[in-house]
Amino acid sequence: MVKWLLVIALSVLSSLAVARQAVPVAKDPALEAHMMRIAENLRCLECQNETLAASHASLAQDLRQQIREMLKAGYADQEVVDYMVERYGDFVLYKPPFKPTTWFLWLGPFALLLLAVWALAKTIRQRAPLSSASELTPEQELEAQRLLGASTSKESSS
Repeated sequence: MVKWLLVIALSVLSSLAVARQAVPVAKDPALEAHMMRIAENLRCLECQNETLAASHASLAQDLRQQIREMLKAGYADQEVVDYMVERYGDFVLYKPPFKPTTWFLWLGPFALLLLAVWALAKTIRQRAPLSSASELTPEQELEAQRLLGASTSKESSS
């Protein structure tokens, strides 16, 4: 009985060791909602496939706090976004603009798709002659008949 109580106590204590401190949010719910609207359009620089609003990374928390402070200081939404782009580049935007520095980002997947289709078509064209039946010479046809006749006569005698 004492062993079971000890196991339960250790389980509870170990779960407390993993618990994290709650992330501080703005005391003003309107400010928090405003910050989240802006953060939904920015990319987490650590996670890279999540918005700043959805990320739990420590860098994302810091950037959200910076957005809160800028909004409290009276910055407009576009000023906050411009600041982030100036500091981190277009990569911080979850939907980067279509301009010369981001052409590869926008057109790269299509270029890779076209390259894959071209390689597939080339491979299919190269294999096409191999798959067509080749004509046998009369000597090869006689040899094939002789070999097939010999194998069928062995099967029928067994």
